[in-house]
Amino acid sequence: MGDQQETLILRDVLIPGGRVADITIRDGLVLHIGAAGRGDVEIFCQDTTVLPAGTDLHVHMRDGVQKFKETWESGTKSAIAGGVTAVVDQPNTIPPLISPDLVRDRVFLAASQAYCRFAINGAVTGDSDLTGMYRAGVFAFGETFAGPSSYGEAVDFEVLSKTMKQISSWNGIMTIHAEQVTEGTDDSLTRHDALRSVSGEVQTVQDVLNLNSSQCNLHFCHLSSAQAIQSVPVGTATVEVTPHHLFLSKDTFSPDDPRGKVNPPLRSEKTRKEVFSCWDRIDVIGSDHAPHSIEDKDQSFEKAPSGIPGVETMIPLLMGWMVEKKITIPEIIQKTSTNPSEMLGLSPAGFLPGNRADFAIYPEDCTTIHADSLHSRAKWTPFEGMKAIFPEITILRGAIVFDGGEFIQPDLSSSRCDIHQTSLADDPGLSLWIPGRGYTLEKPI
Repeated sequence: MGDQQETLILRDVLIPGGRVADITIRDGLVLHIGAAGRGDVEIFCQDTTVLPAGTDLHVHMRDGVQKFKETWESGTKSAIAGGVTAVVDQPNTIPPLISPDLVRDRVFLAASQAYCRFAINGAVTGDSDLTGMYRAGVFAFGETFAGPSSYGEAVDFEVLSKTMKQISSWNGIMTIHAEQVTEGTDDSLTRHDALRSVSGEVQTVQDVLNLNSSQCNLHFCHLSSAQAIQSVPVGTATVEVTPHHLFLSKDTFSPDDPRGKVNPPLRSEKTRKEVFSCWDRIDVIGSDHAPHSIEDKDQSFEKAPSGIPGVETMIPLLMGWMVEKKITIPEIIQKTSTNPSEMLGLSPAGFLPGNRADFAIYPEDCTTIHADSLHSRAKWTPFEGMKAIFPEITILRGAIVFDGGEFIQPDLSSSRCDIHQTSLADDPGLSLWIPGRGYTLEKPI
């Protein structure tokens, strides 16, 4: 396992609730909260906000034949520059992840480049080897398309029902992309919204819930309307909302601007405000980081792909709202760190002894989002010009991995296992991978 890690001390941290204390960190975990002695590395945190780092359950890291859009290196650097230290990659890759061999290849590709923790989801199609992927260590199955999207074909309800029963037998998780898509000319943000309507989203949510006779653990991705959020009874499934559906509307863009094209669509400003009114019902904020190159987006609206980059701006935008007193620090922590980490099987990052020592340190002042300051290969952002607070320092496993704009490759030689499932901690090359509940050493990846 290597030598013991250096002791890191965060001095004078304002902990939610009002207490100011030192945080002593060693071996990737919080060791002590309170007055601390001397550390090997010390960070003075007066006039800053220290948050448990984020876990983003919804990213598309591209790479492979799509590396011009994003690579695991650029995508995970973007994550840690935004205060996120764990990401879950979606399986609508090229080719889609439908077999254990493809999952294995994806894990090793990610492990060769990643700057933060990562998990991999498996795709749900009529041809998917669900058992093989479960044993290979996928976190969840999906996002499962109940409506077509970029590189994702819709799954019919017979396959959905059968898959739910199988996943339920493992106490696994299925994530759902809930849309109905009607035929028509998709040539503007208004038409895109109409063809993928709120009523269709609500109907699909209800249909999926009605299909779930096996009580499979369901997670609804990127719900875009208050009606859809409210149609999920508490306790039946978890609800995810994206920053773009909280902060943007189709009115933010000119009608034919493909940079606002995303699935599910950006809605009206009225609908956006209604989504925010459901803040207390939202379990998870997920970025749906789906980078496309600026060349991809600068096509005609009909030809341009759907999707926007967002992992780096997710928490900074919420921090901007915190300054405006629209939301609170504990709410940000719950929706970007505590809840998604619990779903992922990660021990919580936080302010108690034994917690995972992943933190991000934010300054007091807001800044303005500019694409040329971000780290995604997309090289553009739909949040251009909006107010946000970006972290100055990000800490992963008790080590500084981002500091003042500079990235430091994680040193895994002394890292320890801090996840609940069986891990590959004996292989440092894979120690940032978070294997799912079904992973077994009887058939190692």
